[in-house]
Amino acid sequence: MAPLLASASPNTQRLFSVRRRDPELVVPAAPTPRELKPLSDIDDQRSLRFQLRIFLVYRANPSATAAGRDPASVTRDALAKALVFYYPFAGRLREGLDGKLTVDCTGEGVLFVEADADVRLEQFGDQLRLSFEQLLCDPPGSSGIIGCPVLFIQVTRLLCGGFVLGIRTNHTMSDAQGILLLLNAMADVARGAPYPTGLPIWHREILAARSNPRVTRNHHEYDKPAAADCTPSAPGDQLVLRSFFFRPRDIAALRLLLPPHLRSSSSTFDVLTAYLWRSRTAALGLRPGELVRLMPVVNARAKVPFLIPAGYYGNGFTFPAAVSTAGDLCHNSLAYAVHLIKMAKADMTEEYAQSVADLMVLRGRPHFTEAAGTWLVSDLTRLKFRQVDLGWGDAVYGGTVETIGGLGSFYVAYKDGIVVPLRLPAAAMQRFAEEIGKVTSSRPLESEIDEAYPYDDTSSALAL
Repeated sequence: MAPLLASASPNTQRLFSVRRRDPELVVPAAPTPRELKPLSDIDDQRSLRFQLRIFLVYRANPSATAAGRDPASVTRDALAKALVFYYPFAGRLREGLDGKLTVDCTGEGVLFVEADADVRLEQFGDQLRLSFEQLLCDPPGSSGIIGCPVLFIQVTRLLCGGFVLGIRTNHTMSDAQGILLLLNAMADVARGAPYPTGLPIWHREILAARSNPRVTRNHHEYDKPAAADCTPSAPGDQLVLRSFFFRPRDIAALRLLLPPHLRSSSSTFDVLTAYLWRSRTAALGLRPGELVRLMPVVNARAKVPFLIPAGYYGNGFTFPAAVSTAGDLCHNSLAYAVHLIKMAKADMTEEYAQSVADLMVLRGRPHFTEAAGTWLVSDLTRLKFRQVDLGWGDAVYGGTVETIGGLGSFYVAYKDGIVVPLRLPAAAMQRFAEEIGKVTSSRPLESEIDEAYPYDDTSSALAL
């Protein structure tokens, strides 16, 4: 196993090393069908052709230790058994001439790495999320979309007896809720069940284009931005990453900025997203007439429950866009932004989802609109990653740590509040942080983070 020296964060200077065994392939524990399974036309859009990372962090469990249970061995065995039911994850993606993606269910297996870190969980403190880069490696040839392992798992044991489960999956195969189904299946068999409590359902034809595809709704999330709506970056501009932590009292303070009828009828997502959208737009210094888009990820499973059955683990969402000029968004009240977000979410219907699938086929599976004024937001706070129990109890942390380059953020539950990671140019980030501080008590969760990322179009990818 090769050592890796890494720091937990720039200021803590806490060094630890990770020793990893060679990658291996975990195959299904029993024979599985050899077949070709097409993805849906929501699955294989360009926006989703990237790897989604999720982390689960567990404390030591004296009972598991006393029983001689090893987290890597337990996870490996549970994965092999769960793959009997979720066998497409053991296959490889193939691409047709028209860009259509199909899973070749070869049974080749899921990539798996066993590792040890010479650090204890409590040493990380609130900086735990900063160390995830060191707890999920990138084996050569594993991070592509076509012909590569669809799923990669690394189990890293900690000195205290706890461990970190790092998952990287091809987003075209499933969304975060779909991955949660697989993880729960692993947890079921890890705790002794003969098979998962809920069995998976493929049925990707539910979100396939119609035989006579037709776009019947407006889809501003896929508009090609006009030149006037693309504020140029300053020379040498780089993106800075910060994560902001919002407590219940912060959300309550934001609600007071709304008229009474909206205070009670608006969700936490509506209120927080409206405020952050306005603050982000103002911080970017966009021209008043420039179009800006807020694209909330809307889960069809909740919005159109009769469309997608329980057990479906494909991508089951759309992200209808709220559109405004930068001037109108920033100069109107918070209620204006809340109203636009509510209208965008209401657009999500069965017909809207079908229209998106048809658009993918008719327009060559386009990427969502990429412009400085685009911001996509995915709320993961209600997904119960922390409750995935492999025999060590609930996780301390469970969720993704992704951003969508400079174009999107993910709300993650943390302690009693919500973490929002964001990337902005350095000057804009300073303005954004100052604006946030005027109304709420929120501060950067990791105040020492000031990592600069050169803007890279390849890092702009939708993550749920």
